[in-house]
Amino acid sequence: MSLLNSPSASKKETAPAPLSERNQQKAHAMGLTSATALVMGSIVGTGVFTMPAVLAGAGTMGIVVLGVIAVGAMLLAVLFGQLTKRVPNSDGGVYAYTRHEFGDFAGYLVGWCYWIQSWAGNAAIVSSWVFYVDALFKFSHPSGMSNWGIAMFGLWIPALINLTGVRQMAWFQNITVVLKFLPLLFVGVVGWFFVAKANFGPFNASGGSLYSGIGIAAGVALFSFIGVEAAAITAKRVINPRSNVMRASVIGTVASAGLYVLVTAVVMGLVSHHTLVNTGSPFVNAFQTMFPHSAWAGQFVAGVAVVSGLGALIAWTLIVTETSRAIAQDDLFPRAFAWQDKRGTAWFGIVVGTVLPSLLMLWRYSTSTGLTVFTYLVDLTVVTVAIPYFFSAIAQLTFLVSKRRHVQGWQLARDLCVAGASVLFSMWVTFASGYQVVYQALVVLLVGLIFYAFLNARRQGLGEIAYPVDLPDEVPASWHAEVMAEVKPEKAPKTVKDTKSKK
Repeated sequence: MSLLNSPSASKKETAPAPLSERNQQKAHAMGLTSATALVMGSIVGTGVFTMPAVLAGAGTMGIVVLGVIAVGAMLLAVLFGQLTKRVPNSDGGVYAYTRHEFGDFAGYLVGWCYWIQSWAGNAAIVSSWVFYVDALFKFSHPSGMSNWGIAMFGLWIPALINLTGVRQMAWFQNITVVLKFLPLLFVGVVGWFFVAKANFGPFNASGGSLYSGIGIAAGVALFSFIGVEAAAITAKRVINPRSNVMRASVIGTVASAGLYVLVTAVVMGLVSHHTLVNTGSPFVNAFQTMFPHSAWAGQFVAGVAVVSGLGALIAWTLIVTETSRAIAQDDLFPRAFAWQDKRGTAWFGIVVGTVLPSLLMLWRYSTSTGLTVFTYLVDLTVVTVAIPYFFSAIAQLTFLVSKRRHVQGWQLARDLCVAGASVLFSMWVTFASGYQVVYQALVVLLVGLIFYAFLNARRQGLGEIAYPVDLPDEVPASWHAEVMAEVKPEKAPKTVKDTKSKK
């Protein structure tokens, strides 16, 4: 048992475990700037460029829901920073925290759900990215197979960049963050001078109850903030993770949240409600409103969205890979996911993590079109990520209410509030997502349990874990006598005869 799990841990902190040679090399790959860029690049992808159109379907209440989700995302950023301080040298972030606190089975469930949402989320990002590629090159009414071909470029170019190594990825990530933040900030500030009050739709445009409107807005809003845990997932690649993961997560989330709320409100005021709910590239319409006589305006913002999407896909390809690598290193995933080349790149995880969304996109484009593809993939992603968030929050809550904690007074109260609010936030997101999405997530989780059965059997066969003790179908009388002989007299159960004799 580690010191963190022992009663004495409440009296003093333990020194972090020494890093292996490979992880020492990995730890020098990203500083605070690159880690913050990774968080911002993971959060702000092409989702922000499609989000106003989906939120408009709920009405202007979507802005309020986005603000609530932003607060929840900031709490999660603080939570992941606190967890990383306790488990700084563990790969996998949400997976590592859960396994550290609750063991292999819970760790596997969280790792499975997070890995699924990671590559499914890449499919959602690239489906939004395709809208802007179509707008950039003025493809009118492309077929589903044409869009699938475009999506393949969006998935495999980031995969090739990741295969070249983390240092090259971090450099490219820093550039793409700057290239997409400046134009978005320009729209969020200058766009207010062109806003028309009549463009804002009704508060509840869902056509149903307030609850149904919140459900529409909550799904895409949470999807847009997925990535707050990016620095925690890649903690071993960050210099001084005990402090830099917290800083990168909070700075990246706060900056992204401010930008999200600002530009979503502006776009809703720049584009008429009817137009907004029927387009997959609302920022093209917004720029055309701001610069009605400039043919380059729509092309420019489409190009920015394409660059933004590539930056997000590069970051998320790394996260997919690091998640599967961490689980495989603990022998809870097929070992091939831990295979690496001479640069330390888990190439098998990159390839598989790109093939799966490619197949998912092929299926969706052969059965759906337009925003339907994007919203379906968002729904699939949201609940499967809410489960890891929930487990991370209760892992921290378990630590805080145990005797091994080392925080007291107002710090304990503060940390309990963060953990408790994160638990409630994760539950609310799951509840607000709707029954159909929760059902789909349950099916995904059950499929993962089938794989776990085979993995667990293999680990037992290799002697990595102990076999459970199975009793024979028919217990011999001699076995029962031996067991009863070991029971101390004062602990032996009283018989009916003994009871009657006392009376």
